[in-house]
Amino acid sequence: MAEQRQRALSTSGEALYQVLGLDKNCTHDDIKRSYRKLALKYHPDKNPENPDATDKFKELNNAHAVLSDVTKRNIYDKYGSLGLYVSQQFGEENVNTYFMLSSWWAKGLFAICGLLTGCYFCCCLCCCFNCCCGKCKPHTPGEEDPEFYVSPEDLEEQIRTDNERDGDTPIVLQPTNASEKTQLIGDGHRTYT
Repeated sequence: MAEQRQRALSTSGEALYQVLGLDKNCTHDDIKRSYRKLALKYHPDKNPENPDATDKFKELNNAHAVLSDVTKRNIYDKYGSLGLYVSQQFGEENVNTYFMLSSWWAKGLFAICGLLTGCYFCCCLCCCFNCCCGKCKPHTPGEEDPEFYVSPEDLEEQIRTDNERDGDTPIVLQPTNASEKTQLIGDGHRTYT
C-alpha cells in the first residue's frame, strides 16, 4: 500500500486553479467549463483501468466545490488552503478576525498593552486576593462570618424595640393635593401637574 504524503496548507491560493488548468483571474463560466471537460475526461466510470483517475476526479470535485462558491473562493484567493481550513474550524465569518489576531502586530500590541497596564499581574492579584484569601473566600461548613452574624437575642431585642416605637405613633400625614391622581385611581392617561 502506497504511503500518502501529508499536504501542507498553503497561503498562496493557486493549487486549485492549477488542478482545473486555470489562472486566478478566470470567471465563473471558465471554472464551470473547465470542470465539465476534465470531469468527463477523468470520471472513474470512463476510466476503469486507470487507478489515478479516481484521485484526479476527487481533486477536480474539491477544486470545483471551492472555486464555484463565491465566499470560499474569496477566502481561498486571499488566504489559500489555510484560510479554508480556518473557515471549517471557526466559520467563514471569522476568517478575517482569525488572521488579523494571529498577525505579528496584533500579538505585539496585546503583549505591550498587557505589560504597560499591568493587567496580567492585576488579574492574578485580583483573583488571588478576592477568591483565595479575600472576601470571596469559600467558607467551610459550620464556619460563621463575623461580619454578618447576629445573635438571636440581639435580633429579638431589635424586633421588640421596633414594635414599641412603631405601635405608639399614629399615621398623621395626609395627601397634600386632593386632585392628585395616582396609578391606582385613574383613567389610563398619566397627567402631571
